[in-house]
Amino acid sequence: MKTFYQNLIRSGMLFLLFAACGATSAQSIFVTVTGTLKDAKTGEKISYASITIPNTGIGTVSNADGDFTLKVNTSLNAEYFEVSHLGYATTRFMISEGVEKEKTYLLEIRPINLQEISVVFKDPREIVEVALENIKKNYSQVPNMMTGFYRESIRHRRAYLSVSEAVVNIYNAPYLSFQNDKVKIFKGRKASNVKKADTLMVQLQGGPQVSMLLDIVKNTGLSIALDNLDNYQFEFGSVVNIDNKLNWVINFSPNMIKEQPLYFGKLYIEQDNMAITRAEFSLDLSDEDKASGFFVQKKPMGLIFMPTSTGYLVTYKEQNGKYYLDYVRVELKFRCDWKRRLFKNYYTVVSELAITDRRADNIVKFGNPEIFRSNMVFTDKVQAFTDVDFWGENNIIEPDNSIENAIKKLSKSMKQ
Repeated sequence: MKTFYQNLIRSGMLFLLFAACGATSAQSIFVTVTGTLKDAKTGEKISYASITIPNTGIGTVSNADGDFTLKVNTSLNAEYFEVSHLGYATTRFMISEGVEKEKTYLLEIRPINLQEISVVFKDPREIVEVALENIKKNYSQVPNMMTGFYRESIRHRRAYLSVSEAVVNIYNAPYLSFQNDKVKIFKGRKASNVKKADTLMVQLQGGPQVSMLLDIVKNTGLSIALDNLDNYQFEFGSVVNIDNKLNWVINFSPNMIKEQPLYFGKLYIEQDNMAITRAEFSLDLSDEDKASGFFVQKKPMGLIFMPTSTGYLVTYKEQNGKYYLDYVRVELKFRCDWKRRLFKNYYTVVSELAITDRRADNIVKFGNPEIFRSNMVFTDKVQAFTDVDFWGENNIIEPDNSIENAIKKLSKSMKQ
C-alpha cells in the first residue's frame, strides 16, 4: 500500500506550490468564556488542550499560548465546561464563573498509579493490532456533520507571509466505509503580504481536506501506512493519562527501506477500550532526496527545496462510547536555496483543524459545486467567503501572540 504522500501525489493532492513572484440562528443567544490554561504547579501555559461541553459535540482547542475562547448557546443549559490534556486530570469549570471575563484555569497533573495498571499484552505490536481490529467498535459507523475551525499560516523566517482561516462544514463519513469525508467553507478571511519580486510565493495545497486525510484511524493506508504493520518496529513507551483514562504509549519507527520514506512517532491507545486516542509522528528525513520529493508540486527552475523538520498531531475525543476526530495539526519547516546564490530562505508552514461542533441527525451531503477539493489552494478560495461577521457565534482557535500580531500587520492588505 502506498504511503500518505505517495497517494497524494497519485491523486493530485500535494502540499506546496512555489512561484517566483514579482451558522447559526440569529435568534440564538450565546455566552462567551475566555481564559488561559496553566499548570497548577509550574504556572506553565498548556497548549493544544481540548475544551468541551460534556455530552455535546461543542468544543475548541487552546492555542500555543494556552489561551482559548468558548462560545456556548444558552439553550443547552450547560453548567460547566471540561478541559483535558495529555498527562493532566480532566477538570470541569463552571461556565457562569468565566462569562465575559478573562480567567486563568489551572490543571493538575494526574500521577499514574502503578497498581492500576494490569499488563496483559507482552508485545506492543499486538496492542496496535487489537486497536485496529476494534475500529468498528470504537468509532462511529454512521455519518456525522461536523463544524470545524481551520487555520493555515506561512512564515518566512520570522515574518508572516500569509494567515488564512475559516469556519468549515465537514461531512464525516462512517469509519470503515468506502465513503470519503467532504469539506466546504462556510466563512473565512485571509491576510497576506506580497514581498519583493526576488522572493518566493509559497502556497499550501489541499487545506482542510488534507487535514481530514490525516485521520490515521480512518485512513490507515493513506496516512502513516498502518495498513501494513511490517512497515514498523513497535516498542513500549510510558503509560499516560488522557481524559482520566490510562493509555499505553507505543513508539514506532521504520522497519524497512521503501520507495517513500516512513515515519517515527507515538500511538496512544486507551487500555480499557483499546482505542487509538492520539498520534504524534514525523517524517523520516534521513534520505534528503527522497524526503524532498514528497512535498513539492511545482517550483521554479534552479530552486533547491529541502525539508528540515516535520511534525504531525492527531487527537480524538470520546463521547457516549465512541471516539471522534478532535484536532489535527501539521508543522513543516524547510529550506530553499537558489542555485548560484549564497543566501538561503527558511520557511515554516503550519495548519490546524479543530472540530468545534458535531451532530448525527438530519445529515445531508454537500453538492459537488460546494466541496473544497484536495487540488485547491485554500488561500485562493477563502477570499470568496469573507464575512464581516466572520467570528460571529462560531468557536475558533484563538490566535497566539505571533499570529495575532501578524494579522494586524497584514490587515492593511486585507479586503474587508
